[in-house]
Amino acid sequence: MTRLVILDRDGVINEDSDNYIRSAEQWLPIPGSIDAIARLSQAGFTVVVATNQSGLSRGYFSQEQLNAMHDKLIRLVVAQGGRIGGIYVCPHGPDDHCQCRKPATGLIRQIFRDYPAQPAETWLVGDSLRDLQAGVGSGCKAALVLTGKGRKTRALLEAHPEQLATGNDVPVYNDLSSFVEELLAEGF
Repeated sequence: MTRLVILDRDGVINEDSDNYIRSAEQWLPIPGSIDAIARLSQAGFTVVVATNQSGLSRGYFSQEQLNAMHDKLIRLVVAQGGRIGGIYVCPHGPDDHCQCRKPATGLIRQIFRDYPAQPAETWLVGDSLRDLQAGVGSGCKAALVLTGKGRKTRALLEAHPEQLATGNDVPVYNDLSSFVEELLAEGF
């Protein structure tokens, strides 16, 4: 059985922007995130990325530009001795009513079709409510990081916990690196 960790991209792995990340030059890793992915990979986890990229449908960047961003991510992780198992992208806008745009669970379901992992044993790490909703809705354990939109998401959940239907509190971490440190130390 695959030990799987699913990561959101913008705001978890790389710096986010309200104006969208539009090129490989603008794609800047959050300090410690590349090393954290490599450490997960080296510890035997399969790391995959599940990301909404509506900038494609909005015409803010091309598929080639998105590929260049992901090539940069993969190269950086490989240079640290790690591996990205896959990158799953929803290219649709919020008004397209697709099944893959988080908080919908289509991307996560596709990952579980491709990897023999148990959702209840899989972590989904995100910085937005829709990431957490997609994870919980897929039966995953969800974790919130405070990078990207994480602080706003934490405040929203504190004010409106009903936004995330779960019997468990979602653990909160300063960043991806601190999540990985605890995961590897605690083995949970």
